[in-house]
Amino acid sequence: MANLFNKMIGRTRYVVFRLFLHLGGGEVAPILGVLNSAGRDAIDADGDLEVLGEGLVEISQTLLQYDEYWLSAANEGDVFWSEGEAGDYVNELFTDSAERYLSEPDYTSDSGLNEPLSIPVTRNVIVMITVAYEGEVPELETDLSNVQALKEGLKALINLHYKHRLKAIQVHFSPAQLGDELTSDQLLQYYPELIPL
Repeated sequence: MANLFNKMIGRTRYVVFRLFLHLGGGEVAPILGVLNSAGRDAIDADGDLEVLGEGLVEISQTLLQYDEYWLSAANEGDVFWSEGEAGDYVNELFTDSAERYLSEPDYTSDSGLNEPLSIPVTRNVIVMITVAYEGEVPELETDLSNVQALKEGLKALINLHYKHRLKAIQVHFSPAQLGDELTSDQLLQYYPELIPL
């Protein structure tokens, strides 16, 4: 009822949404390159929403191309009628994602640049996408723990960028540094919300 009332009086509806996607297998390592590249671009752009959105589009398209490696997923979110409250929730999810195991990349260090290249192949990758947007997007405001719904959700994220409705974009991923490995036990411990697809 409050939803209808807020709509009638013309208040802006803000949605904060977070997606967890777990990809597994010996072929998932190239995804880390796309994620790191988008992360560096985001830092260089100093938070420019247009650049962040282009990175989100590239990441979403890459994830759609790697759908055969999707193992589990989860999503959460909330609706707000105040931009300030939505912003607070974005910050809360940002902090939670950043504190997750192995999700903090190091773009400043060039340590190990001259060391021989013998690193374990990443078999598990977790991607955490948090966005805030205006309006309603039914494809994101539903349970995304099945493959078809997840595909529609990723396409909806791409469309949000092109419709200029995104207000905040954050992407975290684990492992965030080359050579780090995310084991099955660590997945269970640090990402308990994941639901097998």
